[in-house]
Amino acid sequence: MNADITLPDSLRAGPSGVLRAIERVEQSTALDGLVGAMRRAVRSVPLGRARDVLHGVPLGHPVHPLLVQVPIGAWLSSAVVDLLPGHRRAADTLIAVGLAGAAPAAVAGWADWAELPPEQSRVGLVHAAANIGAVSLYATSLLARLRGRPLKGRLLALAGLATVAAGGALGGHLAYRQASGANHAEAVPHLVGPGWHPVGPVTDYPVGRPTRAVVDGVDVVVLRQAGDRVHVLADRCAHMGGPLSQGEAEDGCIRCPWHGSVFRLADGWNVHGPSTAPQPSFDTRIVDGRLEARLRHRRHEHRAAA
Repeated sequence: MNADITLPDSLRAGPSGVLRAIERVEQSTALDGLVGAMRRAVRSVPLGRARDVLHGVPLGHPVHPLLVQVPIGAWLSSAVVDLLPGHRRAADTLIAVGLAGAAPAAVAGWADWAELPPEQSRVGLVHAAANIGAVSLYATSLLARLRGRPLKGRLLALAGLATVAAGGALGGHLAYRQASGANHAEAVPHLVGPGWHPVGPVTDYPVGRPTRAVVDGVDVVVLRQAGDRVHVLADRCAHMGGPLSQGEAEDGCIRCPWHGSVFRLADGWNVHGPSTAPQPSFDTRIVDGRLEARLRHRRHEHRAAA
């Protein structure tokens, strides 16, 4: 027996005004010229392997969300201390700590931002603008305090905290609504069943050329090497879902065509960012001329083998 479900008006409503405004930013092309220029500028900085560190490759996930805890925590604490009598110097110190911690967080954030698709880049630019505004407010607040104007300093700090909150909301939208920094290949181990699965005749896969195939309903990239040695990885790049089957294979690795993440063919390990997560990889075998693949359970010795 089916019963009618009556929802309150608050649950019947569509997206909030704030969410609609953010979605308009996602779809607007007005910022694309600035986005392109800034992306080129960030990518042109000769960071070498330090760029992988900024992405969080050694950590296994983006480092920017970790680094932002320092300024946010310091500034929130300074707001609490400002309410207590006789703790002016402590509040000043906390604001200074937050300003110092904002720099490395911003550098890591810009490194990640430069590798985002258009919709995320637009929201990310507004997120960065809010954070720059917050830093400016807190820097001005500290200057006012040091010049003996504590009331002005407190008011500026409150404005800075509100701006930080707005920037944090945009960062949450990037992370949880737009999946920026998430592992886009995480679902593969939950979709592929255990055991061996047919892929197709091994002769369907040209030697040395990445080719798309399907294993148990999941897209994979197949790379056949001389002597019928075959590597199979999940096709959807862990960084932003780019098709590895359209990438380039060289030196035992495959490079994503979208943002340049490099994965080792032998086990899917991410040897170069911006991806911070490895690709799901498969064991392979050839039975009567037909390729079969089995999802390989990730083990901790991959990094040691790098």
